[in-house]
Amino acid sequence: MRPLSESTARVASKNFSRKYIALGRVVNQWDEIMGSEFADKAQPVKINYRKATRSKEQTVTLDIATTSSYATILPYQKDLILERINQLFGKQWITDIRFVVGNIIEAPITRKKIISPLTQGEKKYLSGVLDQIDDPEFKEKLESLGKALISDMKSSERTS
Repeated sequence: MRPLSESTARVASKNFSRKYIALGRVVNQWDEIMGSEFADKAQPVKINYRKATRSKEQTVTLDIATTSSYATILPYQKDLILERINQLFGKQWITDIRFVVGNIIEAPITRKKIISPLTQGEKKYLSGVLDQIDDPEFKEKLESLGKALISDMKSSERTS
């Protein structure tokens, strides 16, 4: 005879894993679901599974966190969002959407660093260091790294 805790853990892990996999699928496709205009203004946070009392079908509600200003706008997009979700994932997977006011975690904007041109002295120093490298591909990569390091050192000296 097995303890109840083993059975409970096994059943719970199946249900929880299904739930979090589903939420992960929504997160991965979020830009397609919301469109570029609203994708960064709202985030999926939770999927609620509830058995319906009278019918045999369960209801699946997606909670979407957004700011208070967008919580008034997004309900007008609810049908479109539901349609896109169910188009991507098949039949009536999500049956309802609830917009909750919450904190939105914005992805940091990554900007490509601009490498400032090297002076003649810096170029001469770098070529002197790289003269002993025979492999042209490796030499090119090291030169690129050297330019970036020198440029970074110059920019940090300017800000100090």
